[in-house]
Amino acid sequence: MDNPPTYIGRLAPSPTGLLHLGHARTFWIAQQRAQAAGGQLLLRNDDLDQPRCKPEFAEAFVEDLSWLGLKWWHPILRQNIRLPIYQEALAQLHAAGRIYPCRRSRKELIAAAATAPHENGVRDEPIFPPEWRPAASETPPNIEDHLDCNWRFRVPDGTTVSFPDQAQGPQWAVAGRDFGDFLVWRRDGLPSYQLACAVDDGLMGITEVVRGEDLIKSTFRQILLLRALNHSRPAYYHAPLMTDADGQRLAKRHGAVSLRELREQGHKPAELIAGFETHA
Repeated sequence: MDNPPTYIGRLAPSPTGLLHLGHARTFWIAQQRAQAAGGQLLLRNDDLDQPRCKPEFAEAFVEDLSWLGLKWWHPILRQNIRLPIYQEALAQLHAAGRIYPCRRSRKELIAAAATAPHENGVRDEPIFPPEWRPAASETPPNIEDHLDCNWRFRVPDGTTVSFPDQAQGPQWAVAGRDFGDFLVWRRDGLPSYQLACAVDDGLMGITEVVRGEDLIKSTFRQILLLRALNHSRPAYYHAPLMTDADGQRLAKRHGAVSLRELREQGHKPAELIAGFETHA
């Protein structure tokens, strides 16, 4: 982009359903922070989950965000057409010896762990058993010969990963203890959320990521990827999650009321934003 602002944030909805009130509040916070910094927002369509992502949901989030009064700079970036970029990042990690192929199934991983760690009520993936790794001295096989399996990032055991969160305060986790080797490439030929997100945030020049607090654990993984790929680390603001009357966080899978439904019921953007400001 020409003469980019010093602050670049992003909105990154996934078109697997209609946006709900929790999404809207987080995106509204992102816009408020961008405006306060005299910066801009970019809009990214996180549409890698091909079976679940639908064009009608992508059209809906553009319409709903516009209705809410959000604005963004530049054409919408689609992850689904950036596969060569993610493959290049995978090759870079491979050349550095940071990844290895893994044929263990998620079912095996869950069975090997007594429980999956929880944080803020969010279930995280079990820690990958270090004894399942190949030896660090082994040369990773060619990626082209192992496209039918997953690839994992080898975390630096015992390393503390930390960052100052603008909403939640100082955050830290120990690699190998609080999270283990994680997926960067899936056996269906697509990058993982962690890799695609880190690559895009780095290449888009994002200076601050605003998202829900349920993604704090993902941030530690993405920081390791950003380092390995020689990208600058953005600042982070993990907003508190909105909950329903029973204290359950709003989520698509729980049938949270959508912005589309609120619009159809006659609610106005100013009314919703007033509620966001009350609970900000």
